[in-house]
Amino acid sequence: MRVPFYPAHGCCRICGRMIESGDGEVLCGECRSGARPHFDRAGSVFRFDGMARRMLLDYKFNGHVWMRDDFVDWLAALLSVRFRPADVELVLPMPLTLRHRFDRGFNQCDYLAGELARRIGRDCDTSTLRRIGSPRRQAGLSREERLLNVAGTFAVARPDAVAGRTVLVLDDVMTTGATLSECAKALKDAGAARVWAITLARPAIDA
Repeated sequence: MRVPFYPAHGCCRICGRMIESGDGEVLCGECRSGARPHFDRAGSVFRFDGMARRMLLDYKFNGHVWMRDDFVDWLAALLSVRFRPADVELVLPMPLTLRHRFDRGFNQCDYLAGELARRIGRDCDTSTLRRIGSPRRQAGLSREERLLNVAGTFAVARPDAVAGRTVLVLDDVMTTGATLSECAKALKDAGAARVWAITLARPAIDA
């Protein structure tokens, strides 16, 4: 069975959503309308479906951490196509809530971000970006509910670490982009010059 890759081209220049007639340098309707996210650019490796979905869920919940290197191979390839790796100055993993970290025993994004940062010769900072509060699970919420649910749930412990820099935030799955957008807002409020978002997967059609 083939792995369902998400296209690196033919996507919105900012949010990365597929656009049927796009060439990768156009904006989708939402980003044109002013509802654009706080991050400056996003890209995903897989469509969250079929084999890719099973691989990612096994990695997150069934201890298949040996899949990390393969995932990072694909992330590095996407980074070189959709972004400018030389411009990245710091890599940040998406932090987990304390509850999720306790349940899983590790942050799956820490492993990915650390190895990706090593490959491009950049630092990975696992302590500057933090989750605060206890939002509801995002699954099953509408886009508007997701935005409200994550509002104010990120804090930047050391603004000097991100001030004036291009920051790459790594997450596992992007659905509507609400969480990554709120994360980017916190980083920009702390002085980050640009925030790019890279994820392993996102649905073919945004929920």
